[in-house]
Amino acid sequence: MNSLTLTAIEGLPMIQPGDDLGALIARAVAAMGLELHDGDILAVCQKIVSKAEGRLIDLSTIVPSELARNFAARWDKDPRAVELVLRQTSRIVRMDNAVLIVETGPGWVCANAGIDESNSLADDRAILLPEDADASAVRLRRELQRLTGADVAVLITDTFGRPWRDGLTEVCIGIAGLEPLLDLRGSTDLGGRELHHTVIAVADELAAAAGLLMPKAGAIPAVLVRGYAYRPAEGVSAKALIRPAASDLFR
Repeated sequence: MNSLTLTAIEGLPMIQPGDDLGALIARAVAAMGLELHDGDILAVCQKIVSKAEGRLIDLSTIVPSELARNFAARWDKDPRAVELVLRQTSRIVRMDNAVLIVETGPGWVCANAGIDESNSLADDRAILLPEDADASAVRLRRELQRLTGADVAVLITDTFGRPWRDGLTEVCIGIAGLEPLLDLRGSTDLGGRELHHTVIAVADELAAAAGLLMPKAGAIPAVLVRGYAYRPAEGVSAKALIRPAASDLFR
């Protein structure tokens, strides 16, 4: 019988810059009476990765530009936060009706460049996305393998909105150890019909499933996923999940 289990990793402390996430997660898993196994997947929310990597900004140090001040005044926003978003932006997708949708350096198209002040646990402090979430995933995977001996895959997740759909969901922004996409083109359906367009965003589906156990105020920033037979891969990138500009109807 096929089954998939998701287990919230409890007992992790509030993460501080410089913390060893791999060691903290391995310790928390052991304290729960669990062991990591080959083929497990660990989904970790972006916020604790960013905190451990020191991706924290004190808004009092930000001097807003004229563009940031004007937008903030029009839509009742903090001009320092708007300026910080603009500094993390390679392209402005939409900047009206109080909405600031941008493309970040790595290519993520998201609200406010993924910058968040929630759960920063300090006034006037914002949390940036990891500089390179794929590299973050690789480092965490290697550390967990060194500490536990288990060959696990790692997903770095974040909360995104989506075109055509209301509501937010977790997606994968960093990956190590598994193929982010499952390409079914060339295979056949139950009736023998060849599939020509079906490519499954496996990493996003796993991230969304893990997100069900990571409530925003629940202090559960990591989830162990077991039972999914993924395709192992080295040197992969979550950027494979970004739709190419030529086929993106929203560019």
